[in-house]
Amino acid sequence: MSEVTAQQSPTSPAPEAPIWEDTPSQWLNIVPFLSCLLVIPIPWAIYRWLATRCTNYRLTTQRLRFSHGILNRQVDDLELYRVKDITVAQPLLLRMVGLGNLRLVTSDATTPTLPIPAIKDPLHVKDLIRERVEHLRRERGVRELDVHDEDSQGAFS
Repeated sequence: MSEVTAQQSPTSPAPEAPIWEDTPSQWLNIVPFLSCLLVIPIPWAIYRWLATRCTNYRLTTQRLRFSHGILNRQVDDLELYRVKDITVAQPLLLRMVGLGNLRLVTSDATTPTLPIPAIKDPLHVKDLIRERVEHLRRERGVRELDVHDEDSQGAFS
């Protein structure tokens, strides 16, 4: 378990500006699309296409905004200084078309992990996020402290 602590900065924060924005690729739906030719009804494939199309990720200088939903829209903001780890995975099919998956591990209570599937140039996006995370942590004086339970220390107590 970890905690994030922040100190108030005497200067006002810089205005928020967009850095990157993307939606997942429809390559996520290749199996459902091909399945429609064999077994699965076409409305399900249309639903999958719409769900992917209505998903959006927007990286700004201070947060990552994730919005999704076809009829009911949900928007969640993740403060970048809460990002603890970023993982890139590029399965063969996605790598062949220049895509990859990001997975953010955070200290945010509502979003402990945030998958960002099938985006273009995932290594570049990872670097963008990492750079902003480090910048915001330095700017705001945020440090991450690992808190260990007495039970988890076992024989070392």
